[in-house]
Amino acid sequence: MKTQHTATLDADTRRRLVQAATDARQHAYVPYSHYPVGAAILTASGNIYDGCNVEIASYGATVCGERTAAFKAVSEGERDFLAVAVVTSNGATPCGICRQVLYEFGPQMHVIALDTEGNVQWEGPLDELLPHGFGPKKLAEGQEAAQE
Repeated sequence: MKTQHTATLDADTRRRLVQAATDARQHAYVPYSHYPVGAAILTASGNIYDGCNVEIASYGATVCGERTAAFKAVSEGERDFLAVAVVTSNGATPCGICRQVLYEFGPQMHVIALDTEGNVQWEGPLDELLPHGFGPKKLAEGQEAAQE
């Protein structure tokens, strides 16, 4: 069952979302890349969950800021994402793995990628960053087709 959307990305919520991502970036653990990332996700219930990237010497165990924020939201029972703000030194958009994770919980979610000066480098819907994304609906369609 889809959560009722009670949150909107009004000017105040947008400001709080960007500030949460900016603040989260300060906690990044990046001894290898030296590329701190802060992210914050707005859920349909109006809650904001933040996250930063955490690098590990065994690189495969590293997690991005967007996924940290997403997993924090999911671990608190949130399943409907409306927006994400990502702050990096150059305003990069989420990586491919993060796009896939975010798509699971909000294919139409609004993405704001900002640099550390607060300049928006990219803004728009997630499905423009991940066109023809694979999500729960596609999996269900594939299962139905296999049963026919």
